[in-house]
Amino acid sequence: MKYLYALIPAAFLLYSCETDTLDPRVATATDNMTAERLLEHVEILAADEMMGREPGTEGEDKAIDYIINQFEEIGLEPGMPDGSFTQTVPLTGQNTTSAEMRFYFDGQQIGEHEYFYDFMSWPARDQENVSIRDAELVYVGYGIRAPEEDWDDFKDVDVSGKILVVKNFNPITFEDRFGGGERLYYGRWNYKFEQAIEEGALGALIIHTDETAGYGWDVVANSWNREMPNLDVDHDHEMELEGWMTRDMSEEVVSAAGYELEDLLEMAEDPEFEPITLDGITLDAELTAEYSETEGRNVVGMLPGNDPDIGDEALVFSAHHDHLGVGDPVEGDSIYNGAWDNASGVSATIEMARSFKNIEEDLRRSVYFVTVTAEEGGILGSQYFAENMPVPPGKVTANFNLDSINIFGRTRDLEVVGFGRSEIDEVLIRNARLMDREILEDQNPEQGLFYRSDHISFARVGIPAIFPKHGTAWLDYEENYTETVEERTSKIYHTQHDRVHDWWDLRGAADDNILLFGTALEIINADEMMQWLPGGEFEQARMEALEAVE
Repeated sequence: MKYLYALIPAAFLLYSCETDTLDPRVATATDNMTAERLLEHVEILAADEMMGREPGTEGEDKAIDYIINQFEEIGLEPGMPDGSFTQTVPLTGQNTTSAEMRFYFDGQQIGEHEYFYDFMSWPARDQENVSIRDAELVYVGYGIRAPEEDWDDFKDVDVSGKILVVKNFNPITFEDRFGGGERLYYGRWNYKFEQAIEEGALGALIIHTDETAGYGWDVVANSWNREMPNLDVDHDHEMELEGWMTRDMSEEVVSAAGYELEDLLEMAEDPEFEPITLDGITLDAELTAEYSETEGRNVVGMLPGNDPDIGDEALVFSAHHDHLGVGDPVEGDSIYNGAWDNASGVSATIEMARSFKNIEEDLRRSVYFVTVTAEEGGILGSQYFAENMPVPPGKVTANFNLDSINIFGRTRDLEVVGFGRSEIDEVLIRNARLMDREILEDQNPEQGLFYRSDHISFARVGIPAIFPKHGTAWLDYEENYTETVEERTSKIYHTQHDRVHDWWDLRGAADDNILLFGTALEIINADEMMQWLPGGEFEQARMEALEAVE
């Protein structure tokens, strides 16, 4: 494990005598930041009565009412310009009602594959019916065009009108490319579909493996086996089909064309790779889908800044309040309660707001507390908010995203996704040291967590952002407790088991919230706004955002 102190030049860590002790306001403001108070909100937001908080449902409405009541009780001001606590997010819900995919080799069907268990697929636009016949398949490796990485998987091959078969992730074997093997946006599933659209493809199917996805097939199946929200926008492309295939199904299909799946996956690591037509393989597909117009809602509360020069600038805390709703029963339970993901983050946001209210007169910049809808369906609520904020991106100093917080116990360290990217690092390290804690870098960069929660929406409009997780240096448990944590995480993530269990220990979450509070307070009151470190992928977006408000 790497603690980030060792990775940053010593001069970067120096701080003045004025900040060599913990700001006394941190202790007084967070006096009521307790595990018990955090748990209270979670138990309400994750109750069966909330029905999994799916966007646009009565369950989400109940959760929103509770959050607004808490914001009002705390004394926050409505955060939207119209004087409201809510921002309407227009969504189109897509429910795939039937899906069949049949692969053929020289006219003979290759096995029998079942929706949910072998593949997931859905219309790529807003079609009610999709019928595909005799579509040719082309394996395009990672399916990446990245000039700045000197990488092009398509070369000059025309793949328009074809079904693209794509490896998940991005190249991992080059120290000087793709962050040395970290999962960048190029490694995200949504990028694969976006690039397929750019190439004029008829469809795109991603090969799933646990290693390249960072999660099991059950996460894919459960995530897409329900109504999927999309921002209500016009589609200006002709792609018909998107989807995933299991490893076994992918192996069966490519083997019929004379290839070994492992060989194809390995070939994708070569920058000289060129698309491979799976000769003789064709796809027939029949899809039907129903659509509904719905409205999710973001909740926005704020505390105004007091400085006449920078009071119109802001720091934003975010957490998504939605979850997966109701699905097929498992052991008699059909509700995805979403206690960890993400009633816990909403609870932390509420209590963060309460702490800042305690010292509201000391805040130079404004502070926004935002809970967003439709994260589970594609990070849509935060995307809409980031593109339609009450304060422009060039006036926002930082985003702290609270998603699935530490429910496992107290730690000496704190893992922070996004560490090493922005000037937030210096402030976070300083406050961690003053609290006798350490900052742990992202331990699984190959999973691309930086691109998998709401902070990415803020980053893409130029706002420096971090996503705290939990540490691994347990204070009250044996060292091998990390294995237990991993087992519990695997069991509850995106399943009906994500509810409050008797093993929950929110003392660590309270500790983490206090550390983040101290860090945020310093950033809120700093003379200058936070910036991305030079050379980062969002540096240009930050420059454009700042220029827009000059």
